[in-house]
Amino acid sequence: MDHNLIIILGLTFVLAGTIKGIAGLGLPTVSLGILSLVFDLETAMALLLVPSFTTNLWQAFSGGNIWRLLYRLWPFLLPATGAVWLGAALFGQLQADWLETMLGFLLLLYAIAGLTGFQPPLRRAHERPVGMLCGVVNGVLTGLTGSFVVPGVMFLQALRLDRHSFVQAMGILFTLSTLALALALHGHGRLTPSLGLASAFGLPTALTGMIIGSRIRHLLTEARFRQFFFACVLGLGLAILTSAIF
Repeated sequence: MDHNLIIILGLTFVLAGTIKGIAGLGLPTVSLGILSLVFDLETAMALLLVPSFTTNLWQAFSGGNIWRLLYRLWPFLLPATGAVWLGAALFGQLQADWLETMLGFLLLLYAIAGLTGFQPPLRRAHERPVGMLCGVVNGVLTGLTGSFVVPGVMFLQALRLDRHSFVQAMGILFTLSTLALALALHGHGRLTPSLGLASAFGLPTALTGMIIGSRIRHLLTEARFRQFFFACVLGLGLAILTSAIF
């Protein structure tokens, strides 16, 4: 394997893993933002699969709330997983630039709302229908862009979970989304064994970054964690917009 590719993957995933370890998200979006500068979007999506799935699986099981969260969130998680195939089927038929621009704007609005303290209320009675709708949209956007964040993370944030349950819930969503994306890419002929092997080379550095980031997260107060989380979302939105426009 080309040494330059190994270096690119290593540096990309140690940075993305550290951010994910602190904020609970960002590995796919950060790695996509960097890798798409070097490779086409389809290749970048394939290269993130192994590090993304492994780190998300770790995040999903890091805590004692997984079964409680699955029971509460299954109406959201089921369509979020199933709709990935639809998004992947639409990939190539729609212009990626305007989709990425829309995704970037949504992330920016979400980050600004979070940093300013604005949070729309979500009643428990509305949780299931809103979750199902957000799941479908999240799955389609995952298949189209490779990013698992919008609007799924917004929905999870509206549930007002404590930060550790929130991070674990994101891990569950991202694990299922990554698995669905891998199956969809393979089913549509976009995932080859060579890309899968190349993706595996990013795993050690991604795990290293996760360890560093998770230790930093446990040192943060709830308020500092929220500030860092929304600052990361803001940065991701700006990165996606910049990539889409320029």
